[in-house]
Amino acid sequence: MPPEEESEIVTALGELLETRGMTLVELSEIVGVSVVNLSILKNNRARAIRFSTLTAICRALDCTPGDLLRLDPET
Repeated sequence: MPPEEESEIVTALGELLETRGMTLVELSEIVGVSVVNLSILKNNRARAIRFSTLTAICRALDCTPGDLLRLDPET
């Protein structure tokens, strides 16, 4: 099996949390996703995200998927 390529999709989760004055722990409690999994997403190590999780995060942070995820070909 070939090695996985790094994704060019990155998240702005850290920036969104900072502007909202929210911590990963608080977000975890609101969306029902573990702090570990949110940290993986925040640090751009996630390989996938469920639409239900994406929806819950966007609702909690009052943002759109486009605010949370972006294409960064420099990665």
